[in-house]
Amino acid sequence: MTGVLHVVASGPVDGPVVLLVHGSMDRASGLARLARHLDDRAHVVRYDRRGYGRSRPHDGPFGLADHVDDAVAILAGRPAHVFGHSYGGDVALALAASRPDLVRAVAVYEPPLSWLPWWPSTTAGSAALAGGSDAEEAAEQFMRRLIGDRRWERLPAATRAARRAEGPVMLAELADLRRGPAWPVGTPMPPLLAMCGAEGASHHRRAVVELVAMVEGSRAVEVPGARHAGPLTHAAAVAAELRAAGW
Repeated sequence: MTGVLHVVASGPVDGPVVLLVHGSMDRASGLARLARHLDDRAHVVRYDRRGYGRSRPHDGPFGLADHVDDAVAILAGRPAHVFGHSYGGDVALALAASRPDLVRAVAVYEPPLSWLPWWPSTTAGSAALAGGSDAEEAAEQFMRRLIGDRRWERLPAATRAARRAEGPVMLAELADLRRGPAWPVGTPMPPLLAMCGAEGASHHRRAVVELVAMVEGSRAVEVPGARHAGPLTHAAAVAAELRAAGW
């Protein structure tokens, strides 16, 4: 692995390990609120994925297998409950399928299933991939879709520049996900909780339904009032579902 990953941990060091994996164009800090709802009794580990936040600069590669390798290295042999938001959910699924010895249970919130033929071309990720070769511009447009033009334009210039510089990472990982399933479908999985926002996009809700159909023994949950950013905006509700699942 080239580059050093920025890792943050909270909660009792002798507690059960929970690993939180963020989505595209996010970082560990985006899951800080969720961590605070879990680290009263769990040792919660979150990190900036390679190429994002404080895990920059990083010269890649930025494929799904490489993100899984990073998660394995961070766990360092410690079995964990693994939660992934958006693209982080694909990382969590791939990790659970390839290293069931390290994953006690897995939960995902609206992971993109963008290899499926019905996945819409209008999503933020699809638009970024279709936008041409300017990675920085693609990153900006992705962020504008996520947070809105007004919030983007209010960000400090240095923050906007840092986000734009993450464009190559975003494009590489999203393109890699388009090539095929994040995990070998049919592979036995640890217990899976698939979550979506009740107010979110229809394709995310459909993806969760199809994901549950793919993974034996899994179940789906809708978070009331939440959209795609549910783990950030409705952290308490997401944590409550994890607690109810035995986390």
